[in-house]
Amino acid sequence: MDKIDILLVNDDGIQSNGLLELKNSLENNFDANVTVVAPSNQQSGIGRAISLFEPLRITKVKLPDCTEGFAVSGTPTDCVVLGIFKILDKIPDYVVSGINIGENLGTEITTSGTLGAAFEGAHHGAKSIACSLQVKTDDIKFNEGHAPVEFKNSAKILSNVLKKSIECDVFDSGCDVLNVNVPHEADAKTPWEITTLAKKMYTTHIDQRKDPRGRDYYWIDGSPVYDEEEGTDVHAVRNKNNVSITPLTLDTTLKNLELFKKEYSDKLI
Repeated sequence: MDKIDILLVNDDGIQSNGLLELKNSLENNFDANVTVVAPSNQQSGIGRAISLFEPLRITKVKLPDCTEGFAVSGTPTDCVVLGIFKILDKIPDYVVSGINIGENLGTEITTSGTLGAAFEGAHHGAKSIACSLQVKTDDIKFNEGHAPVEFKNSAKILSNVLKKSIECDVFDSGCDVLNVNVPHEADAKTPWEITTLAKKMYTTHIDQRKDPRGRDYYWIDGSPVYDEEEGTDVHAVRNKNNVSITPLTLDTTLKNLELFKKEYSDKLI
């Protein structure tokens, strides 16, 4: 069997220790060529944004393990596009995105740069997995570079999910992206479950302040949601401390389209 090609990306930046821990785990557990292409700085919350109105630069960098990676002056999606069409010059077997500092749950995953990169990989035909680690304090979620978080167990869990997905051909099911969320104290014995997306991951709060000139400015904030239904990713991670694996698709069309057509075809047009 030939080596598999893995494009490894994230949204926390090229110097994130979560990225490096995942790289080491993938290299230790698979016969794989792992290529690291990540943003040059923090890109959390950027979703699947792509840079269309400014040029991008690719810089070769030495990672903390003395191997080579590629820093991109753009978004996680830019990293995937440049990784595929410039650096690798081919579609990799897998795009792996993470390990994100902080869980990515519920329908709010559309704002996640981690998930944005995974969806972009799937869009181009790669099998894609996103991995996020729950953290209990918000102050470290948007760290630049090294964060005081232990990623070793979550990296092992992600590698195991990837191994199992290869063995059972999970991506032949119609799944485009596996969204893996790991509880903050998870280990090899932590139960896992296949979940659906919860409705909300956070409440929404607007913090209004004034600058020194008396003009209003705003911070968008929120508090974690815990009260979600059994079977959702939020309930699995935040209430049961289980690993959540959510199979996702690129096609966001309403599931029961025929019923919608029957009900609304003569009303909308």
